[in-house]
Amino acid sequence: MALTKEQKLDVISKYRTSDSDTGSPQVQIALLTHEINDLIEHLKIHKKDKHSRRGLLGMVGSRMRLMKYLERKEGVEAVNKLKKQLKLN
Repeated sequence: MALTKEQKLDVISKYRTSDSDTGSPQVQIALLTHEINDLIEHLKIHKKDKHSRRGLLGMVGSRMRLMKYLERKEGVEAVNKLKKQLKLN
């Protein structure tokens, strides 16, 4: 269910803003998006897993707050670019 170390490194290298970047909002949003997608697939199979569903809602809320932060700091264009890269909307 959780991302493996290799998957996580792949996502970080794809969305980082500099060579030493591991925790920028873009990277955090990308990691959350991949975890959310994995959890959605899990919930399609296990429809009655209420605990995982609650975790999913928490992750979606965290991602939304990070996107609002990114919008305040970088502007709407940065958020739209990231959404396009992650295929959100």
